[in-house]
Amino acid sequence: MNAELIKKIVEGALLAAGRPLDISQLEKLFADDERPPRDQLRAAIEDIQADCRGRGYDVVQVASGFRFQVSDELAPWINRLWEEKPKRYSRAMLETLALIVYRQPLTRGDIELVRGVAVSSDIIRALQEREWIAVVGHRDVPGRPALYATTKLFLNYFNLKSLQQLPALGEIKDFAELDPELELALARSAAAPSADSQNPQLPLEAAEAPTTVTAKPSTGISDE
Repeated sequence: MNAELIKKIVEGALLAAGRPLDISQLEKLFADDERPPRDQLRAAIEDIQADCRGRGYDVVQVASGFRFQVSDELAPWINRLWEEKPKRYSRAMLETLALIVYRQPLTRGDIELVRGVAVSSDIIRALQEREWIAVVGHRDVPGRPALYATTKLFLNYFNLKSLQQLPALGEIKDFAELDPELELALARSAAAPSADSQNPQLPLEAAEAPTTVTAKPSTGISDE
C-alpha cells in the first residue's frame, strides 16, 4: 500500500473516531496482508501534522493517542460555540485535585490531613464523574480506605502525554491571582510530592476524551 493512501486512511480515521487513537488502534484499520509497519504509520501522522501547520487545527498526541484539535490560541473565539458559560472551580476542588495529581495514590483521609479540613463527598464524586480520578486500590489498614489516582482522561483533557509533563512545583502562583480558565492547569503544582508518588505512572485505562475536531471549552464545574 502506498504512503499517500496510508496517510488518507489515518487522517480519515482520526477525523471520524471522535476520540484519540493510538498506533495499535490505527494498525487494526488494515487487514493482516496490507498492514503497514509502525514507522510508516508514524510517518503518516507526521505528514498530517505538517499539512496542518498554519491552519486552525493540528494533530496532537495525548495520553490515549493522537487526535485532531483546534489550536489553543483560537479558544477565545471557538468557545463561543458553547452558549452556557461554565462556572469556576472551587478552591476546595482545585486543592483536592492538585493533591491527588501530585501525591497519588492517596486516600480521602490523606487529603484531609494535608488540607486540614474535611473533603466533601460531592468533590470526590464530581471528579469521579468526570473520570479524572478513579479508585485504583485500597490501603491495607482498618476500614481499607480507597486509594485515588488520576486517569488517562485527565491527561487527555489537559493535553498531556504523561504525568511527567506536569509543570514544576516552583511555577505555582497564588490561587487568587489566577485567571479562571488557567486556574486548574496552574493549580496542578499546588502540592509537593510525597513518598507515595515516586515516578508516577498512569494508574488505569479511562474512557477516552470525547470530541476531537473542536476547541477545548473553558474548564469549570459547579462550586462545592
